[in-house]
Amino acid sequence: MLLKYIFKTAGINILANKSRSILTVIGIVIGVTSIITILSIGGGVENLIVGEISSLGADIIWIEPGREPSGFSDFTSTIFSNTLKEKDIEALKRKENVPDLIDIAPALSVPGSVSYGGETYKPMIMGWSAKFFEDVFKIYPEEGISFDETAIRNKERVAVIGSKVKEELFGTEEALGKSIKIGNQRFKVIGVLPPKGQIFFFDVGEFVLIPYSTAMTYILGIDYYNEVWVRVKNVDLIPTTVEDIKRVLRERHNIIDSEKDDFYIMTQQNMIDQVENILDILTIAIGAIVAIALVVGGVGVMNIMLVSVTERTKEIGLRKSLGATKKDIIYQFLVEAIILTFLGGIIGIILGLILSYGATLIVSKLLGVDWAFQFPIFAIILGVLSSVLTGLVFGIYPAFQAAKKEPIEALRYE
Repeated sequence: MLLKYIFKTAGINILANKSRSILTVIGIVIGVTSIITILSIGGGVENLIVGEISSLGADIIWIEPGREPSGFSDFTSTIFSNTLKEKDIEALKRKENVPDLIDIAPALSVPGSVSYGGETYKPMIMGWSAKFFEDVFKIYPEEGISFDETAIRNKERVAVIGSKVKEELFGTEEALGKSIKIGNQRFKVIGVLPPKGQIFFFDVGEFVLIPYSTAMTYILGIDYYNEVWVRVKNVDLIPTTVEDIKRVLRERHNIIDSEKDDFYIMTQQNMIDQVENILDILTIAIGAIVAIALVVGGVGVMNIMLVSVTERTKEIGLRKSLGATKKDIIYQFLVEAIILTFLGGIIGIILGLILSYGATLIVSKLLGVDWAFQFPIFAIILGVLSSVLTGLVFGIYPAFQAAKKEPIEALRYE
């Protein structure tokens, strides 16, 4: 039987049962839509996060307390680790210990809200070094000034606030010189940051910066840091600086076995690798769920094709009596199954692209981030191949069942 005739007959049979054909491919549509959406959004998220990390510059090293997390439970335990203290910072500052270090700043995350008068707002509050913040992000107060190292040493109660924080607390009033309340402590506003938008996972407008020494002593009441940021002279010196930091901290913490480190070090590349690994794992896990949808869709195709074989028993008998071979019958039903799943795949690709594009626009607007839409060529190819393969695999059994029918018995079928 000519291939052209096989496709023409398959098309006629599919169009003759439009409702059945649509119901048959729903599972395939859902599966392929999911593939496109997941890979497109996943690619966008990965590029966004990698871009945010890369924007910091490759000369930054992060020292984190606790053991390096290998799972969620490990990650939560590091949040409450108290292994990085002031004496560690002092040791790392010494030139003989870490010669290529040019700046170091501990950081503390301060939970809670800020208030002024009758207004309260919940921004991101950080105990940090204003100088380090400015050197890394190149953001300087639009109004007023930043606090200096003297303010850190003296544990002064001063704050630099974001433009959104100013708007929420003061409205059109002047903020400089006013006192805001963080926890049960009053802080004098000495600077206001410009509205820069989203950088490195936080909105500058919703940021409050206070001296880390003040945060540690008067608000948190602790003697350790949540994180330490380090800058080096040159990107090429990152590996040797990392080794210097490890050596100093191990000596200070009396650690001989590196497997028992109570700290871990992150570089830009480490962070990017971790992000990519996490997203790859999530993609595989979600992909397994999508595969189930395709299998369910394939079973639906097989069931409908078996029903079609039964309904068209006389047609099969007539074709065989006119000279059609078993191979011709197998091809006929296989092509019908493949066309159905291929159409489902095309619809799924279109829906997936629409959904992922819509999600990109919505998230970009809501979060104020530069999230670019990813056109997933690999996902489109995968969607087409998986839909065709599903039709082939789940169409084989019905096709062979049709080919088994004897012409005389088929012609007698009522």
